[in-house]
Amino acid sequence: MSIQTQIEAKLTVLNPSFIEVINESHMHSVPKNSETHFKVTIVSDQFGGVRSVKRHQMIYALLQEELQPGKVHALAIHAYDTQEWQGSSPDSPNCLGGSKS
Repeated sequence: MSIQTQIEAKLTVLNPSFIEVINESHMHSVPKNSETHFKVTIVSDQFGGVRSVKRHQMIYALLQEELQPGKVHALAIHAYDTQEWQGSSPDSPNCLGGSKS
């Protein structure tokens, strides 16, 4: 199972009304077909009244295995409750490090 699929599966426990997991590794200086950089956009009623840091901690706790050293290098998290959700999340910046500079 791909890391992207694992992330999606584990985040379903938050009962999201919207979830999008994008592998952005191709935007970084990593080998082809890597699964090291991800962007997660998730909308859940479970985030209502919960501060951003706590939302991230909830996600980190669910993804402990994927976030171990040598696996996922970067995880951009955009976590919204249903009242905050505007239908899109910010675009990720292009990598300026390594061979991409």
